[in-house]
Amino acid sequence: MSLGATLAIAIEALRAHALRSLLTMLGIVIGVAAVIVMIAVGDGARRQLEAQIKSLGANLMMVFSASPTFTGARAAVGSTFTLSEEDAFAIGRELSDYVAAAAPALRGSGQIVAGNANWSTTFYGVTPEYFEVREWTLAAGRLFDEAEINGAAKVAILGQTVARELFGEGNPLEQTVRIRTVPLTVIGVLAAKGQSPSGTDLDDVLLMPITTARNRVLGSTTLAKSRAVGSIQIKLLEGVDHKEAEEKIRELLRQRHRLQPGQDDDFTLRNMTEILQAREDSSKTMSWLLAAVASVSLLVGGIGIMNIMFVSVTERTREIGIRRAVGARAKDIRRQFLVEASLLAAIGGLIGCLVGAGGSLLLGRLTGWPIELSLGSMLLSVGFAATIGIFFGFTPAQKAARLSPIEALRHE
Repeated sequence: MSLGATLAIAIEALRAHALRSLLTMLGIVIGVAAVIVMIAVGDGARRQLEAQIKSLGANLMMVFSASPTFTGARAAVGSTFTLSEEDAFAIGRELSDYVAAAAPALRGSGQIVAGNANWSTTFYGVTPEYFEVREWTLAAGRLFDEAEINGAAKVAILGQTVARELFGEGNPLEQTVRIRTVPLTVIGVLAAKGQSPSGTDLDDVLLMPITTARNRVLGSTTLAKSRAVGSIQIKLLEGVDHKEAEEKIRELLRQRHRLQPGQDDDFTLRNMTEILQAREDSSKTMSWLLAAVASVSLLVGGIGIMNIMFVSVTERTREIGIRRAVGARAKDIRRQFLVEASLLAAIGGLIGCLVGAGGSLLLGRLTGWPIELSLGSMLLSVGFAATIGIFFGFTPAQKAARLSPIEALRHE
């Protein structure tokens, strides 16, 4: 018997018991839909984390000022200034085998005013290396030049959010903004970055030369004298060992700060890439774990198919006897029931794909979660469902093939 004829008979057999076939497929539908939803949510979360890693900059490591322990207590990170521009220059110069660039930065916050508009934001005093470390390009305008850095020029570069809130659809270039009564001329607008892993808007920022922030905006004589900074952001070279680079940076800073063995660091070092990579790995593991749990529904559906196929063999025993009597071979009977079981599973898998895709999109819209539908995962789910149909349908098909034609014809 040809495969086409076998398929036609299988479809007719399923149509004859449409409700039973539909209920049998339900387990497969639920299993495939659940797998697709779980993988879509997991892939979406992983893609979001990849975007966040890219937005921070590749191979990023940060060093923050922190006060040493005093009378048993330790102040918060950044509450005192224990780092300096010279520390950043030393890291870039002496650890060139590990470090591509090191950028010192001073951080502050305040209300920015432009005409009748105002906006509260975070500002940073930075050097040109900052843009290399953070891999941050401009959407418009230009960067600070060396003369502006050395002369503490009153210039600023706006993030996309600040530019939008202060100037709307207008052009902010060459416009004047005021922060803490200091007027700054806008010379550039940063390209959009999006959100950080903690949900902070990275585009809600204003950048100015580090000398301008220190001497004019923050206006601290102590900061100016020590050339102190709140943090140093470091871009590591591709392929270097992050742990080894971290130890080299710590060793250099402890030596420069004259810290004795056993004395606590007066800085905090964080490897942002490793932190985000750990989160991505955890997200990937969780998504596959959830998909594996959802796959149990597929196994339950396969058992349901096996049970129904046993019932079908019993109901059609006389039909099997007649077909054997007119020349059908045992392998033809076996193939007939295998095709029916596989067809049940495959149709259930296709319906499950539609339900899973629709459910994923609906879940993303209702919850705001990132969703990433994968054609590969959908095809894999359907293929797995069909394989389950063959696996669980084999035993009933084998039983049907082994029936004695004479005994089958006598069956009532």
